[in-house]
Amino acid sequence: MEQNIFLLPCASSLECSGGKQSPHLFQFHEDGFLVLEHFFTTEECDSMRSQIQRIIAEMEVPLHCRTEFSTKEKEQLQAQGSSDYFLTSGDKIRFFFEKGVLDERGNFLIPKEKSVSKIGHALHAYDPVFKQVTHSSKVQELGRKLGLERPVVVQSMYIFKQPGIGGEGKTVYHTEDNTPSGKEYY
Repeated sequence: MEQNIFLLPCASSLECSGGKQSPHLFQFHEDGFLVLEHFFTTEECDSMRSQIQRIIAEMEVPLHCRTEFSTKEKEQLQAQGSSDYFLTSGDKIRFFFEKGVLDERGNFLIPKEKSVSKIGHALHAYDPVFKQVTHSSKVQELGRKLGLERPVVVQSMYIFKQPGIGGEGKTVYHTEDNTPSGKEYY
């Protein structure tokens, strides 16, 4: 079974009490994924938010690489399925934009900081703030507590919920048969 760990910024305990398995650990082994709210400290969250603001301020995306992100399968295949920018993003920091924020030439219709849907997929590898948080001792300890023998961070994303547009209040990850589709760390 594939196992996913979703860490939601801004600490839950996985400790066992009285020899019994913690509810979080049981849930992970039962469901194959785990959501831990408040895993990161307020300071870590503030640091990541500040760093994302710096990344966006310095964002340089050529017009031909500006891709609108969609969670709808047909739209996703049209927009990203044929885009080298998306398909080769696994080992890079790349920007993906909300639907309807770019004109036909790729120019922003709204301020760029409000147009971003997500930044991925290798923040953990190339950005010093995200690298430090991702490879911190508490994340390593989480892996040990979950019994992962050789955990690997496959990708990292910063997902935005822009007010009034895009995926605000919607489920972003969904599979038809409710089975996890990969190992992901958020």
